[in-house]
Amino acid sequence: MKKLFTLIVAICATTLAWADDNGSCGSNVTYSFVESTGTLTISGTGAMTDYKNPSQVPWYYLSIKKVVINNGVTSIGEYAFSPCGGLTSITIPNSVTSIGKSAFYRCTGLTSITIPNSVTSIADSAFYYCTGLTSVTIPNSVTSIGGCAFSGCTGLTSINIPNSVETIRNDAFERCTGLTSITIPNSVTSIGGYAFSGCTGLTSVTIPNSVTSIGDMAFYYCTGLTSITIPNSVTSIGDGAFSSCKGLTSVTIPNSVTSIGDWAFESCTGLTSITIPNSVTSIEEGAFYYCTGLTIVTIPNSVTSIGKRAFASCYRLTSITIPNSVTSIAEEAFSGCTGLTSMTVEATNPPYYYSSTKNMVPNYSIPLYVPAGSIDAYKAADEWKKFTNIQAIPATGVKEATAEKREVKKIIDRNGIIYIEKDGTRYFLNGDKVE
Repeated sequence: MKKLFTLIVAICATTLAWADDNGSCGSNVTYSFVESTGTLTISGTGAMTDYKNPSQVPWYYLSIKKVVINNGVTSIGEYAFSPCGGLTSITIPNSVTSIGKSAFYRCTGLTSITIPNSVTSIADSAFYYCTGLTSVTIPNSVTSIGGCAFSGCTGLTSINIPNSVETIRNDAFERCTGLTSITIPNSVTSIGGYAFSGCTGLTSVTIPNSVTSIGDMAFYYCTGLTSITIPNSVTSIGDGAFSSCKGLTSVTIPNSVTSIGDWAFESCTGLTSITIPNSVTSIEEGAFYYCTGLTIVTIPNSVTSIGKRAFASCYRLTSITIPNSVTSIAEEAFSGCTGLTSMTVEATNPPYYYSSTKNMVPNYSIPLYVPAGSIDAYKAADEWKKFTNIQAIPATGVKEATAEKREVKKIIDRNGIIYIEKDGTRYFLNGDKVE
C-alpha cells in the first residue's frame, strides 16, 4: 500500500511539472508557459529559432490560448505557432521585423491580428488557413506579402494592402471567400499566380497603373466579379488569369497588352462581347474557351496566330472575321461554335491550320467569305476545302453592292478592324450591318 501511494505521488508530481513549461527557443530567446491561463510568453533578444516542421516546436503539445512576445525579440520563427488551434490572442512588439514561414499556420482560433510597424516582410503561408481571422492590419513597413500568406482565411471580409507593398506573391489571398472588395495600391507592380484565386465573394477589384503583369490564375474562379478594368500598364495577362469568372460581363483590355495567356478567360460565361486590342499578336490556347455568352468578337490586324480551342464552344457566336494578319490557326479553334452562320477570312493566302484530324468549325456548310482572287486557293487548301460554300467577299462589303466607288468609304478603326461605310451606315466586310 505504501509503495502504491508513493507511485501515485510521483505521477502527480510529474504531471504538475509538465503543467507549466519553460525552455529555449533561440540563441538569446526563452519561453515560459502557464497552463492555468494558457499563456505562452516569449522573452529575450534577437531572433527566434526557425523550425522545419510543427513537431519540432518545444510547445507543440501545450494548450496555448494566448501568446505574449516581449520587446527585444526580432523575429517570429518558422512554424512557431503552427498549428495552435486554440490560440485566440497574440501580442507582437515593435522589435519584431519579420514573421517567418508558416508561423501561424492553421491557427483557426485567431480572430484578429495587429502587425506592428517594425515588420517588413510576411513570409509564405504565415497565416495560412487561419479560418477564424476576420481582420488584419498590415502596416506601411511591409514591402512584400508572401505566397499563401493569407490563403484559406475564409473569415476575412476586408484587407488593407498598404502603399509600401511592391509584390503580391502567388496564392497570397487564395480562397479568401469572405473578401468582397480589394484595392491594390499604386506601389504594387505584379500580381502573382493564384493571388486571389477562389475568392468567390469578391465583387470588385481596383488594379492600379503600376501593375505590369497579372499572373497565372490570379483571379481564377472569382465568380462574384462582374467587371474588371485592366490598366494601360499591364503588358501580359497570365494563363487562366480570369478563368471561370462566370459573373464577369465586361472586360477592358488596354493597348498595352501584348499577350493573352492560355485559358485566360475560359468559362467566363457572362461575357457577351470582347474587343482584343491591336497590341496583341497571338490569342493563345483556350483563351476564350466556353465563353458561351459571347456574341461578338473583334480580332485586330495585329494578331498573327489563333491558338488551339481559342474560341471553342462559344456557341452564341454568330459570325467571325479573321484579319489578313493571321497566318496560322490551331486545331478546334472554333469547334463547338454551333451558332456560327458565316466566317470571313481576309488573308489572300489561306492561313495554315494545325491539324489533320480535328475540325476547325462544327459546320462546314456555312458561307466562308474570302478575297475574290483567292477562292480557288481556299478550295484547294487543307481544312479550308471542307467548306462547301466559299464565296468572294463583296467588293464594297455591302450586300446591295450597287453604289458608285465615290459613295463608299473604307474605314479602319483604332483596333485595326476594316469596315465599309455607305450612306452613313457601317458594314462588316462580309456585308453584315454593324449594329
